[in-house]
Amino acid sequence: MQKNYKYLGTISVFFVSVLLISNIASTKIVDLRWFTFDGGTLLFPLSYIFGDILTEVYGYKKARGVIWLGFFMALLMSLIFIIVGKLPSASGWNNQNAYDLILGLTPRIVFASLLAYSVGEFSNSFVLAKMKIWTKGKWLWTRTIGSTIVGEFFDSVIFILIAFSGILPNSLLITLIISNYIFKTSIEVLFTPITYKVVKFLKKKEREDYYDINTNFNPFNLN
Repeated sequence: MQKNYKYLGTISVFFVSVLLISNIASTKIVDLRWFTFDGGTLLFPLSYIFGDILTEVYGYKKARGVIWLGFFMALLMSLIFIIVGKLPSASGWNNQNAYDLILGLTPRIVFASLLAYSVGEFSNSFVLAKMKIWTKGKWLWTRTIGSTIVGEFFDSVIFILIAFSGILPNSLLITLIISNYIFKTSIEVLFTPITYKVVKFLKKKEREDYYDINTNFNPFNLN
């Protein structure tokens, strides 16, 4: 019998919203002395935290559905931005250059973003689900941080190399990868106490603490 979850929809909305907002913010490169990264990095780590919460409470299958929802919403957003950018501007509207600079996504950026997101999020969810079985549900912090270390690595390397290779100097590419990786992982560590409270609240309210013992981890299996 299919269970009705009170908060699954809310968590899913937050997850997708964070993904879309961070994708737009990533058009700016930020320099904070110790770290150099795209602006989306300030918010994007929250998507991994929500991904951890989804997998920890509801299981990999539910998280997989939300990850795919985020993928298609990000794809839709990117296509709309590209189509609108190509449409003729109205008379008197002189902001086409500004639009192109901020929202004028190229197929290369879209591909890099979607591929990095998919590999990173599915890796994160897979590792957390497996670690939950191995640790018998103990030591949540090892799962949230361990899965993020894997997921964020793939996300940072794939996105930056595909999106900016040949555009930015190799030295800056390496700096961006390292800065993104360290910053995103650090956010996960800092938010660990909050993650604990949210997970505890959801498990109690939803009466769910899913273990993916017999789960099919194929990301393309939506049954």
